[in-house]
Amino acid sequence: MTGPTAPGRGTPATDEHETVGAYALGILDDAEATAFEAHLAGCDRCARQLDELAGTEPLLAVLADLPGAGTPALGESPSAGPSPRLAEKLADEVSEHRARKRRRSRYLVAAAVALIIGGPLTVLAATGGSDGPAVAAPPARTAFTAMPDKVTATDPTTHVTATVALEKKPWGSDTVLQLKNVPGPEKCALIAVGKNGERETVTSWSVPDWGYGLPGADTDAAKNPLYVRGGAALQPDQIDHFEVMTFSGRKLVQVDA
Repeated sequence: MTGPTAPGRGTPATDEHETVGAYALGILDDAEATAFEAHLAGCDRCARQLDELAGTEPLLAVLADLPGAGTPALGESPSAGPSPRLAEKLADEVSEHRARKRRRSRYLVAAAVALIIGGPLTVLAATGGSDGPAVAAPPARTAFTAMPDKVTATDPTTHVTATVALEKKPWGSDTVLQLKNVPGPEKCALIAVGKNGERETVTSWSVPDWGYGLPGADTDAAKNPLYVRGGAALQPDQIDHFEVMTFSGRKLVQVDA
């Protein structure tokens, strides 16, 4: 049996409960993100799932594209995150959302053809005009701004600057990294080092060829810093420092907690 149909449309309406994974990855468009945030304000279920997703954006992206694949871990302990069942469910949701976006792109091409044939009078209705919603900030950057506790360091040799925002959670530490002046290509990980010497991989990511947070870059993509979210089982007061490491074992910067 098919799901409910949105008024005036031929495709099933999206269940807002199934948008958590896509929202955590920041792949919703402006209207979808705004609608989900309104739903999130009154939905404890989605709020709990989004909270569990701290630090799993890279993992969900991999699961959505390559089912069953994992990401390398440089630390000795797994980072905090959702249960395997939740991760699998959310990865499926992200895959389905991407499929819907591909289908919608085909619909927009057809709509564009109709606009060309029918004339320019309906363009503003299709695009929202100049008064349309502003581009929503990615969830990791939004969380970084909201977190009050931040520590920063710049390595004198690599000149990489890292700022780590922390928030205490019942399961450990919710963490957002802001990274600047890092060239690519590179694969990196954020490692939390406990006061007892324990090491945990908080999150990992790839730096594209153009890099992140490079002040003299030619494009906004290269000028903008990277924001990546992760989670550690260690509580904030149990963490001695953080290390940004390449997969080859080179330390780019250390941030004392």
